[in-house]
Amino acid sequence: MTLAQERPVTPASASVSHPLDPLTPGEIEAAVTIVKTAKALTTSFRFATVTLKEPAKETVLGFQAGDPLVREAFLVLLDNATATTYEAVVSLSDGSLTSWEMIPGVQPPIMLDEFVECEAAVKASPEFQAAIAKRGITDPDLVMVDPWSAGHYGIAEEQGMRLSRALCWVKASPTDNGYARPIEGVIPVVDLNKMEVIRVEDHGVIPLPPKDGNYTPEYVKNYRTDVKPLEIVQPEGPSFTVKGQEIAWQKWKMRVGFTPREGLVLYTVSYTDQGKERPIFYRASLAEMTVPYGDPLPHHYRKNAFDVGEYGIGSLANSLTLGCDCLGVIHYFDGFITDSRGEVAQIKNAICLHEEDFGILWKHMDWRTEQTEVRRSRRLWSPLSPRWATTSTASTGTSTRMAPSNMRSNSPAWSAPPPSCQGKFPSTVR
Repeated sequence: MTLAQERPVTPASASVSHPLDPLTPGEIEAAVTIVKTAKALTTSFRFATVTLKEPAKETVLGFQAGDPLVREAFLVLLDNATATTYEAVVSLSDGSLTSWEMIPGVQPPIMLDEFVECEAAVKASPEFQAAIAKRGITDPDLVMVDPWSAGHYGIAEEQGMRLSRALCWVKASPTDNGYARPIEGVIPVVDLNKMEVIRVEDHGVIPLPPKDGNYTPEYVKNYRTDVKPLEIVQPEGPSFTVKGQEIAWQKWKMRVGFTPREGLVLYTVSYTDQGKERPIFYRASLAEMTVPYGDPLPHHYRKNAFDVGEYGIGSLANSLTLGCDCLGVIHYFDGFITDSRGEVAQIKNAICLHEEDFGILWKHMDWRTEQTEVRRSRRLWSPLSPRWATTSTASTGTSTRMAPSNMRSNSPAWSAPPPSCQGKFPSTVR
């Protein structure tokens, strides 16, 4: 499974110049080490979140270049042995653990490592193997298992348990799009703390869909030929400038952040009006995205995905590619997260920044003077693509945008992808 791209990192790999700059790889490593040492953590602990603890608003707004920086990290940890969640704060400036608090009755998001481990546990379950054999599936290697959150439905025996009601699909071949063939009626319920299948719900055999849903060049041979190349060029470069995490574009200014939960975060967005810089908003992010499936069938009614809180848009972001995800003159921002063991992983090109011509903004023709004036619309985009946007039938995909606009695709459906867009996703996190 593709999760994120790991790269060697060092404390000096990035610099910090502003209180809202995301944690550097070195700061993430330091935060993890400080917590592990201070609390003598065992291997039963997982790191669900390691991110910047944002300073107080007044500190940020009063900051001047050159002022000393006080850096803190916020961490969410899970102890699989005791099924306990903790929140921690680390002072990176002092190299100390300043807060350690047990948070009862909550669960951290499902972590990337748990995806892989849950799938292995389900495939190894004799009860699950028997259930898929009833449906004519004899090769578990062709089965795909996604650990969906079980949600909270007030069921007494589930209280305090970290449960996943896994959804399963089967591929016809190793490179087949398995999401076209759901294994309906079979729900393995997994205790993610113990990584054990506690039961397999079988709601009856439902035939597998007979047709595939493949879209890669390996399977789709006859792409459209009526779409000619469209080149986007800016001979003088883009109209935006980037200094560290700060973007300036026309009369707008803003800062870019990145968290495992929200992905792209925009800070201190302002607009210069008649020479005065006016604050528009202090912080903006995708607070949540929920997909209520609304199907009353017993194996579907609990499918209510909360993509931000239960999985993390930033954690599931993938690397963007020039000419595929982003067109024109691009500036990229990398994202840094951890796996659940606290190892730093880099998502290269997690966010891309580019301008778009968005057609006519306004046009006026004076029939008396025969004068015509036209102004074109230009917008600034900063897409971030969650992994489910390209791999799951649950969503049609999103892009986070930095100027108000309607979301749209840059490419016509089923035109042949450029060779550079094929098979270029980063390698699996260990």
